Amino acid sequence: MRHGGDRVAEALRVHGVRSLFTLCGGHIAPILAGAKARGIRIVDVRDEATAVFAADATARLTGTPGVAAVTAGPGVANAITALKNAQLAQSPLVLLGGAAPTALQGRGALQDIDQRALVGPHVKLFRKITSVRELAPAVEEAFSVARSDVPGPVFIECPVDLLYEEASIRQWYADAAGKGTGVAERMLRMYLNRHVRRMFAGSDKPVTHRVLKVSAPRAAGKALTASQKALLDARRPLMVIGSQAVVIASHAQAIAEAVRTLGIPVYLSGMARGLLGRDHPLQMRHQRREALREADCVLLAGVPCDFRLDYGKHVRRSATLIAANRSPRDARLNRKPDILALGDAGLFLQDLAEAMPRPAPSRLDWTEPLRQRDAQREQEIDRQAAIAGEHVNPVAFFRALELAAGENATFVADGGDFVATGSYVLHPRKPLTWLDPGAFGTLGVGAGFALGAALARPKGETWIVFGDGACGWGLAEFDTFVRHGIPVIAVVGNDAGWTQIAREQVKMLKDDVGTVLARTDYHQVAAGFGAHGIVVKTMAELEPALAEAKEVAAKGKPVLVNVWLDRTEFREGSLSM
Repeated sequence: MRHGGDRVAEALRVHGVRSLFTLCGGHIAPILAGAKARGIRIVDVRDEATAVFAADATARLTGTPGVAAVTAGPGVANAITALKNAQLAQSPLVLLGGAAPTALQGRGALQDIDQRALVGPHVKLFRKITSVRELAPAVEEAFSVARSDVPGPVFIECPVDLLYEEASIRQWYADAAGKGTGVAERMLRMYLNRHVRRMFAGSDKPVTHRVLKVSAPRAAGKALTASQKALLDARRPLMVIGSQAVVIASHAQAIAEAVRTLGIPVYLSGMARGLLGRDHPLQMRHQRREALREADCVLLAGVPCDFRLDYGKHVRRSATLIAANRSPRDARLNRKPDILALGDAGLFLQDLAEAMPRPAPSRLDWTEPLRQRDAQREQEIDRQAAIAGEHVNPVAFFRALELAAGENATFVADGGDFVATGSYVLHPRKPLTWLDPGAFGTLGVGAGFALGAALARPKGETWIVFGDGACGWGLAEFDTFVRHGIPVIAVVGNDAGWTQIAREQVKMLKDDVGTVLARTDYHQVAAGFGAHGIVVKTMAELEPALAEAKEVAAKGKPVLVNVWLDRTEFREGSLSM
């Protein structure tokens, strides 16, 4: 191997990395060149956060940590929001960060900052490399740590002088030492020569690349037995399954079968949406709060009692609460469970289904009212979709998208009011076909998530559902989609405002300050980058536009559909604390 970048790239190849997401920089160039030489696809984007979001999506859909590389200083700083989003979503990824030369850190070098202080709080492991021989083992460790226990991001800091060829670096340090004969100059040369020897010590030895095995934590048998009894004794059991339950992506189908076997009504959230397909009699979609308050036994599988469950208040105190979670903290967050199943939630569901007697109790007196409530809510959604206006009814839009999207569609959600409306109406087709930010509620994930999803599933449709506010972060990435031939279909709900914020702000403060946008021609911006742009201003134009978008994307070209929306009262009370 010619340089340190080759060592990193070879370790990535051994770990099965197929795509490396990046925004170029001199600090990381050898990694990119080494990866390209080994057949790893280099996907260069227009914002470092996009690279990390793409790595995040890759991890969620494949179970293998996604990888991004960003340059030192501002490059690392720009990635922080996406890194934090991955941490809170418990998504395993590896971020390779450039850094100033080892001997110049803290001395005012270009783009030199204390990256540990900046990045450390948001990762499971911050690994600072000080010698070339550490590079490959650090990658091995990163992949292992990212996937173990509670998954999450790992950061490897790769100083630039460890990545280029040894001869070039030695010459650089020799030039820096100068040729003076004074005591200070000779001491400097001695110091730098010793420093270089330490940097490259052992780098001439063969490198053995390994993939470290990671075992998923499994809940104890005592918790399994107690949960089995609690669910069998319950008259009104209920499950809520979240993203952590499907962190082992290859188990998704087995988890779905386990849920069917258990025969317990279930609400799906986050990455678990679509676990049972479009429509399954056990899956409930609406009135979750009411169902939780009525249930006498609740199993939270990979779901903490955070703001989404009103900090545990949605589950009534008299109910038996079972928490299956990899994280001891999340399992006990805001509400101590009656039964703690500490381990992988997906494996726990499979073990529970295997242990339960068959067939499962039908409990029609419990499930039928839940289904009836769902049906009534769907009828109400239909009524709201039928309301005509000057432009496009957002509820009707999602009814149309539900019909237009293919069975191989993956939906990426990026926005507030518009996306939240879509979450009530769109039905993910199968497991791991819905991507949203997760607990951090981050706007701007759309382009990166879509990039990762499209590369993970090149034969499927990738739809981005953008709010008009959120799409501002991703518009420049249409350049990326075009250059790399990524045929995503983006639909922008254009109601000229930050509507989710405006709903409560105007009501409470009587002022729309900061929430007003324009009916911007987002489709023309996308077209300017070489994509296909479509504008839809009326309901009559909607169905043909979606058909056109699918046809263009099927030919390999990205599309943006700019949909002018009418305002609705579909989502009242949208403020979360």
